Order: sequence, then structure tokens, then C-alpha cells
Amino acid sequence: MTVVLACDLGGTSFRAVLVDQDGAALAESVVPGPVPVETLDRSEIDPAAWWSTFLAAATRLAEDRPDLFGKIRGIAICGVTRTQVYLGQDDRSLRPAMTWKDTRAEAAAARLRERLGDHPEAPRVNAFHPLARLAWLGEEEPETARALACVLEPKDYLNLRLTGRRAGDPVSMARLAACAQVVDGRDAFARAGLGAALLPPQREPHEPVGIVLPGLPEPLDRIAGVPVVCCSNDTWAAAAGLGALRDGYAYNISGTTEVLGMVGSEPVEADGLLTVDWGGVWQVGGPSQNGADTVSWLLSLLGRTGDPVGPATAALLDGDRDPQPLVFLPYLQGERVPYWNPALRGAFVGLNRRHGPADLAYAVLEGVAFANRLVLERAEAALGRPAVEIRFGGGAAANPVWCRIKADVCGRPVVVGEAREPGVLGAALVAWMGTGRFGSLAEAQERLVRPARRFEPDPARRAAYDGLYTIFRRAEAALAPISADLAALARGSGALPGMPAPATSGPEARAHA
Repeated sequence: MTVVLACDLGGTSFRAVLVDQDGAALAESVVPGPVPVETLDRSEIDPAAWWSTFLAAATRLAEDRPDLFGKIRGIAICGVTRTQVYLGQDDRSLRPAMTWKDTRAEAAAARLRERLGDHPEAPRVNAFHPLARLAWLGEEEPETARALACVLEPKDYLNLRLTGRRAGDPVSMARLAACAQVVDGRDAFARAGLGAALLPPQREPHEPVGIVLPGLPEPLDRIAGVPVVCCSNDTWAAAAGLGALRDGYAYNISGTTEVLGMVGSEPVEADGLLTVDWGGVWQVGGPSQNGADTVSWLLSLLGRTGDPVGPATAALLDGDRDPQPLVFLPYLQGERVPYWNPALRGAFVGLNRRHGPADLAYAVLEGVAFANRLVLERAEAALGRPAVEIRFGGGAAANPVWCRIKADVCGRPVVVGEAREPGVLGAALVAWMGTGRFGSLAEAQERLVRPARRFEPDPARRAAYDGLYTIFRRAEAALAPISADLAALARGSGALPGMPAPATSGPEARAHA
């Protein structure tokens, strides 16, 4: 028996799985990911921490299943995107990577858009755009910017450490690659005072990057010479693992954050959404800032702990619900699609004295689903037809209540795949393609992806959610300016300091009595 090593570098954990030719996961290792260093608008991780995490996961697999570890025939790693690793000429990182949550480039993005002028990428430049972050580096860390030789995604950094070769894929690198388009004799890099040489060589998912180098730390020395195949970001891999990489299907990947989009056979534009060539098909959609992490926040707020889609959440949902629903705006960390606004803030709207934990829990799940519906509506309008179904994966797909809410809110069937980790299965499809087992991604999806559960929309609940969705959109519009004002207070001198603790004795203590 032979296997491939399929890995998913997530926002909070690193997952490494040995997968056989039938798509079965035979051994799995999950290691907590590095904790980012964060302030109000900063979010950074030392790339070396990802390498240490990869080694830890590989070591566990080798210890648990030494018989299988020696039979690895290919490696593919998918991972988080909108996160940049900055390398010098010697392939060493020059500074911590800026994660998908970092918003320090917001002001630099506004200045950059002016310099880009009529370049087609200019309207897409925002605080999360890789070129905006490069512009920020040029303004705030000019020495680092001058020493910069290449920009990689985290999964590509791991491939570099494994093979000694730089490479990226056209899906993960789509926004940075688009900057290389020449308009009136100049590309976006030149207009920003940068060089297009920062882009690594591009490989399609399933194309080889290189082979595992000899002399790497244990247990990687046991798999020296094994091919490392270029994969893509975790969204693309999960969509492949759900069988959603085909015309007319929508996908929803719900982990720490949500990613939703629809796949079409032609490129179309939709306000606030990303249109990316996924190799023969085009996706219209993109990532949000909120998902299961929002449920984690609620559990913490209520003094409860546990998996955000597990028993702790189920216990909340089992409680009685007040006849008057709440509306929840899920923008606890700003928002990417479709608003690309780091200043948006969350809110519960309509609280009354009778509302309890169950009401809050339902409002949170529904708020995230309403944000999904907004993205889906824009994608369907651009493509000119409704989605056949929504292929749903990630941690939240294990929660049947959330599945039903999404089906009812969006008015589309929601289908959950058999694979517990579709991103890992997608990486395995790519790895097996790299070994020659499958001739195409379509063939790999047909052979290895198996749906498990289907949730049809309930017409009565759909009608009720239509009314609540209208209120949700009105609340968004009404509170967005207030969110901006509150965010500005936090960045300026208007933030309120904490109250001093009262004295424990003396006149001041008597004054507080």
C-alpha cells in the first residue's frame, strides 16, 4: 500500500494526513498552529514557526505509523492565503509574515490606488491586498523593502524548506500576479515603485515543485527524494475536496472564518467579490473575516468553553428561544468580501429582557448565514443563474443546525461531504494527480469525493428568514457609519481609559463608600 502526505496549514492548526489511493485517511496528526502577535491592526507570525509545526506533525505521523510513513509517494500542502512571507536573496525571512487579519496597510492602500491610476487592479487594492502591504513596507520599513527578493504564501514557504525551490500557484497568487499586467507600458509593480521579480515562478496545482532534499531533520530524512507537488490555498483545496470545482456549484468552507463562492465557466465581475481563474473554471466569491471564530467569541463571552461547533454550542441551541428574534452583525474583525472594510464592527440588534443564551447563539449562526447569502446573491446575479447546490465543508459542517440554517437562509440545498476535512482531501487529490494516478482534477473529484448528507431548504423557514434578512441589511447600512466612528476613536485620542481602582483605606476609600 502506498500513500500521499496531504497537509492543511490552517489559521489555528496544522493538519497532516496519510491518504490512500481511495481517498481514505489512514493516519492523522493535528498540531496547534503558531499564535500570531496581534495588536489593534497588526497580526504577524514568524514563518519559522510554521516549519516547526510541520516538523512536529510529521514526527507524530512517523511515530504513530512508521509502516506508512516510509511509503509516502507524494506531498501536497494547502494553506491560508492573504498572508505573505517576505524573503531575501538567501531565502531567509526578512520579517514576520503579515497574516490575513493585518490591516495596517489601509492608509497605504488609499495612496497606492492613486498611483495605480487606470490599472485594472487598482479598484481591488485594499488593506488586505498584497501590493498594498508591499507599499506599506516601503513606507514603514524601507530597509526591509530594499532587501526583499520574493513574496511567498505560507504553504509555499514550507515547500521551499522541503525542496529548496521557490514556487507559487496562480490561484493563491492571483492578486499579486494581476499586478504584472502591463497597461500603457507600465505594470502595477512599477507604478508602486516595486519590481515584478518579487513574484515566484508559477506552478499549476498538481505540477511538481521539486523533491524532498536530503539532510533534512528527522523524520523527513526518511522521505528524501519524494516529489513535492504544488497545491493551492485552503479554499481551492477544500472546494476540490467537496467536489465543487465544477460549473454551477457553490461552495462554503466554514472554519475559523467563512469562505463562500460560486463556480462558473466564464469570468464575470460582481461588486465586492473576487473573480479568480481556478483552472478551467472561475470562482466568484471570496473570504470573510468571521465564522466559527465568532461562535468561539460567544462561548467565551458567556463563560463557556469547548469546540465552537461541538457540545457547548449544541447546549446553547437546545435552550428556549424568544418569539422576537435578534439580528447579529458578525463583523467582529471588520470584513473582507463583499465590503473589504476593516472598520466594520459587530452588533446585537433588538435585545430585550427575555433574551438569553439560546437567542444569542441562534442570532450568531444566522448572522453568519446572512453574510453568506449576500455573497451568494451577488455571485448568482453576476453568473445569471442560481447555484445548483452549496457544497459545505469545514468544522461548522458537522453541526446539523448550522447546515439547516444555511439552507433555509440561502434557499439552496446544502450538501456535506463524507470527508471530515475537505481541504486535506483536496490536497490528497492534487498529490495523487502529481503521481499520475488521475489524469485530471475532474476525474479525481469523481473518483474520490462522496457526498454524505443533504439539507433541503424549508419553504416556511425560508419565508421567515427573508423578512429577517431584510432587517439585517437595514441594520448593516444604519450601523456602518457608527462602526467607522468607533474604530476611529480607538485609533485616536478618544479611546476611554480604564477606571482607576478605588483605594482600600484612607479618605479616598471613605469617599467611595
